Amino acid sequence: MAAESSLARLLKTVEPLAPDMSISDVADRLLTHEHKAFLSLPVVDGQGQPLGLVSRYTLQDIFMQRFGRDLWGRRPVVDVMNPAPLTVALASGLELAAKQVTAQLQYPITEDFILVDEQGRYLGLGTVLDLLKAMELRIAQRNRVLRQALVDLKESQAQLVQSEKMASLGQMVAGVAHELNTPLGYVKNNVQLMEELTTPLFALAESQAALAACLDDPSCDEQRLADALECAAASREAAAPDLLAGDLRQLFGDTLYGLGQIAELVAGLKDFARLDRAMSEEVDLNDCIRSALLIARNHIKDKAEVYQLLGELPRITCAPSQINQVLLNLFTNAAQAMDGAGRIQVKSWADNDNVCISVQDSGRGMPPEVRQRIFDPFFTTKPVGEGTGLGLSISYKIIRDHGGSIRVASEPGRGTRFLISLPRSQAVELKRSA
Repeated sequence: MAAESSLARLLKTVEPLAPDMSISDVADRLLTHEHKAFLSLPVVDGQGQPLGLVSRYTLQDIFMQRFGRDLWGRRPVVDVMNPAPLTVALASGLELAAKQVTAQLQYPITEDFILVDEQGRYLGLGTVLDLLKAMELRIAQRNRVLRQALVDLKESQAQLVQSEKMASLGQMVAGVAHELNTPLGYVKNNVQLMEELTTPLFALAESQAALAACLDDPSCDEQRLADALECAAASREAAAPDLLAGDLRQLFGDTLYGLGQIAELVAGLKDFARLDRAMSEEVDLNDCIRSALLIARNHIKDKAEVYQLLGELPRITCAPSQINQVLLNLFTNAAQAMDGAGRIQVKSWADNDNVCISVQDSGRGMPPEVRQRIFDPFFTTKPVGEGTGLGLSISYKIIRDHGGSIRVASEPGRGTRFLISLPRSQAVELKRSA
């Protein structure tokens, strides 16, 4: 009904012509005010069935001839009508009507089209101009809907990308927290040991102070002096300062090493995120590799041995935090592809045009049907709840926004290799969205 009503708005009620009406009378009717908007008038039989259309341009051509009105004026209109007019069923709807009319339309446009009911009976006329205006309005409405849908899609995409980034951040923070726990644990143990080892020193200091006070006191008798000497000797034996010096040196060394590891992880995390740097800057991609490997160490260390073959690279302009995100994704995926102890080889080099990074693992590999879809959004081979399917899709977009490319080669049972190529000189504007 909605389709019919939209086409019904184009319906113009026009009194039809009888088949035996003279051409002169038809010409006079076309000159009236109520018919001036029409290019043609319908000819309908006594049962309401349309027979054809009479175009004002046809009559004009006749009357432009010498003695044309005299020769043709009294003849019936069926002699000059178009017996195959454009006929459209009112119930067909606006879009179907537009297809039907445009398929049969001839240029220049000299006729309107007839609207009929389901039995083919005449209802009125429709003009091509009104039909085109209605279609233009329909297209404009659909464009508005599509634009809004595009806005909603971009908002949804931004939310999904943010969700993936938060999931990656949570995974990364959990790994870094685990890595921090080890040096923090033995730093804490060393501090506790230092407290236990240094506590007897306070007792030794007190006993030696009591002995010194006794020696300085002229009234100190022999018994008091003997007790002070015995207490000082016992405290010295308990403190064992000769052994304590070596223990403390070892404890101080271990503690400083642990603190150094913590500082390295914090610096690596800060360097990975680049929170204090510009969005785009000139960097050495080898620094990005080392930073990402440091952050991914907790995910890799129990599954694979990492071999670094890093060549000398020129500094290129990029968004380092985004490149770090890509590398972290590749490293963690490589570790997750291992069924047992494996190997990850990271290689970097540069040619005349590009800086390249290769990440190759000895994991389970991928069949062709999986390999073809790994960059598709939401595609994942991980169990439900363990992956969003956005990591590699976002990585692909980041590399593409940098003007580069990311390719994959994989074979079941023989591992997977990702190859990233970034241009040495970039003229692209890096995007924040990834």
